[in-house]
Amino acid sequence: MSRKWYEQWFNSPYYHILYHQRNDDEAEYFLNNLLELLEPDKNSKLLDIACGRGRHSIYLNKKGYEVTGIDLSYSNIKFAKQFENERLQFFVNDMRHLFYINYFDIALNLFTSFGYFDSEREHINALTAFRKSIKNDGLLVFDYFNSSKIIQNLTPEEIRHIDGIDFHINKKVIGGNIVKSIAFEHKKKNFLFQEEVKAFSQDDFYRMFEKSGFRIKHQFGDYALNAFDAKQSDRIILICEKADA
Repeated sequence: MSRKWYEQWFNSPYYHILYHQRNDDEAEYFLNNLLELLEPDKNSKLLDIACGRGRHSIYLNKKGYEVTGIDLSYSNIKFAKQFENERLQFFVNDMRHLFYINYFDIALNLFTSFGYFDSEREHINALTAFRKSIKNDGLLVFDYFNSSKIIQNLTPEEIRHIDGIDFHINKKVIGGNIVKSIAFEHKKKNFLFQEEVKAFSQDDFYRMFEKSGFRIKHQFGDYALNAFDAKQSDRIILICEKADA
């Protein structure tokens, strides 16, 4: 069985070369705003779902919280493990599969670390696993790009020159997916990777969260936690609680 695009791309060193410029200041600004809003107790246990190399987990741990990061990529977790301590741990885990039950005070799925799977059922299964991982009074923080704005402002082609590599990037909307093809040559070898993320709408999220047993408590449209606007907002940020709690 062939590996999914995210299994190949997220394990590739070129993924981290292309996205090396991701803004830590922006991420920390967002996390600080979330912590100010949610005011979690210092004994709170946090779960960072699809944690990548752990930058958000590491920052939250530095703020004093016990944090567990999970990611499908073995290479990401291998890298993140160098930062582990008694209150910071990382594990390889597929978000669709249950990790702990009724254990975490807050679960976070940040920076569009979702929308990768083929069917809506798989996405609902992942959300259901998120819900089961948090305590009855726990919260999920979910952050995704605003698909309608992304599509409206899509740049079909661009070339990024990074570390001596010319990344040729093409973006299209195909069958409800935002598809990004990334082609380049390095060390006399040609590479082609693809990202394929669902263009979920606000209504899609409402439906999937309801089906997975969540109630949406807050909704925001950017990292400053301003109100969501379907046409103008960069993000859709949902803070959810268990519907049956």
